[in-house]
Amino acid sequence: MRGSAEESASEREKHWTKLHPSAHPQNTRMRQCRGWSWVLLLLVALGALGQKLPTRDEGLFQTQIRDKSLFHDSSVIPDGAEISGYLFRDTPKRYYFVVEEDNTPLSVTVTPCDAPLEWRLVLQELPEEASGEASGEPEPLDQQKQQVTVDEGTELFTYKGNDVESYVATSTPSGLYQFEILSTEKDSNFKVYATTTPESDQPYPELPYDPRVDVTALGRTTLTLAWKPTPTGFLMGQPVQYCVVINKEHNFKSMCAAEAKISSDDTFMLAPKPGRDFSPFDFAHFGFPSNGFGKDRGLTSNKISRAYTVKPKQSDIQKLCIGNKNIFTISDLKPDTQYYFDVFAVNSATNTSTAYVGTFARTKEEARQKTVELKDGKVTDVFIKRKASKFLRFAPMSSHQRVTLFVHACLDTVQVQVRRDGKLLLSQNVEGVRQFQLRGKPKGKYLIRLRGSRKGASTLKVLATTKPSSKQPFPSLPEDTRIKAFDKLRTCSSATVAWLGTQDRNKYCIYRKEVAENYGEEQRKREQNQCAGPETRRKSEKVLCKYFHSPNLQKAVTTETITGLEPGKTYLLDVYVVAHSGHSVKYQSKLVKTRKYC
Repeated sequence: MRGSAEESASEREKHWTKLHPSAHPQNTRMRQCRGWSWVLLLLVALGALGQKLPTRDEGLFQTQIRDKSLFHDSSVIPDGAEISGYLFRDTPKRYYFVVEEDNTPLSVTVTPCDAPLEWRLVLQELPEEASGEASGEPEPLDQQKQQVTVDEGTELFTYKGNDVESYVATSTPSGLYQFEILSTEKDSNFKVYATTTPESDQPYPELPYDPRVDVTALGRTTLTLAWKPTPTGFLMGQPVQYCVVINKEHNFKSMCAAEAKISSDDTFMLAPKPGRDFSPFDFAHFGFPSNGFGKDRGLTSNKISRAYTVKPKQSDIQKLCIGNKNIFTISDLKPDTQYYFDVFAVNSATNTSTAYVGTFARTKEEARQKTVELKDGKVTDVFIKRKASKFLRFAPMSSHQRVTLFVHACLDTVQVQVRRDGKLLLSQNVEGVRQFQLRGKPKGKYLIRLRGSRKGASTLKVLATTKPSSKQPFPSLPEDTRIKAFDKLRTCSSATVAWLGTQDRNKYCIYRKEVAENYGEEQRKREQNQCAGPETRRKSEKVLCKYFHSPNLQKAVTTETITGLEPGKTYLLDVYVVAHSGHSVKYQSKLVKTRKYC
């Protein structure tokens, strides 16, 4: 029976050869190439059958990692296309591709994104049985899988690091190529590109003969970059644009590495309008992990624990794609700060990119502001631009135990910081009049920093003194400086108001001014200047002045009825409290309207 079976098989083979000349031994190479394609498809099928996705059972997941027969990750790399991948730490990943013919050029480029990688390229040496020379009956799956997983093949190239690295060969044998990659530091992204036609593909934009980025202009808050254009755009006619990356930590070796540090919410910014290349943005401190690769290790690691990283905060990186111009001005940088600048040429059609040689620069120092000297017991007027700062210096001539600081913010709230010999004593926001008691020190020098409001310019009156507080220049104020109007006492020609006083005997002057009926609260706030005294008002607006105080703060309240008003009219009422020195502070203005019919 066995002999007849062999003869029958031989006859079938001869008949098959007549019908299919390609099956003749002289066409073995062609069948091997087809065999490579068959093996590649088989690998994909085996990978789909053998791979088990991680689950919440950590023990099961670790078992799968240790056993390659259970956790066999195989994928196909397409010829002439860049693919992206993701690696779990200490978990290698394998890709396969086929070279159909001998003496074929080959190029493989790997781009690490956010961690150093280890990768290698291996040519698989499969047995002849896998080439397709058989009776047509498929081998058992276990044997085919063993041929793929056990055979180590010939290692062609290996690399460790975080540079963009390539394997290039002008002539390679046909066969099945295995690409294996590993991240030993953390979970990481990467990109890989493989092609058998590197001369014609040219997927990555070509760099010019001088790939450096130059700083052509440098100021305190602005900087201009320039670089030579890539020949890929104007010589080869491919769509190329440039992307600029700015950060405070280091240069990046690839666009992929820069994007890994940018929040997933960030997207490409459109090219800014002419005349202002860069929109304002705030750089916040952001630290990048060390790129130390650790000790030398192979592609297989004994470590099996997995690290889940927490999503970082908003990164200190800005990426702007600016079209095809090769000169770019960046504005709104911080003075005396070092920045790193990278430029990437990006193929808009394929989204592949090439990094220029980045640069770094430190912006110029801010112009030193003139420090205003305060004299003991003298009031100093201070004007601060919007969001700007002003520095005052107070150096008492004599020994002192205490310093009294008066700050009168005439308009919006201002921030006050006081340092004595470099030590921070005070940091507060001030609205209206505030008095601070600072502990003195022999030969101590005080530096006062005033920071203006974001809403607009600020005007202040500042006084520092070592003299007793009884001689203070500013009047004492209650905590509540509002004016109360009594609606039930309102008539067609009068209005009754009240305000709080203090235990100190002060002079109070009340003024009135007729305003339009549509005079609103916003307009009142804009005109509110607590430092503008009664001397700025017309004599016809004055109602009266009187002295008032009360030893009991619970009873420190006074009322006044303003007469001679017209029916149905709106009036703005102001109360000024005047100190013995003549300095005055205005209470919050009050709008009242007389009755139209009585």
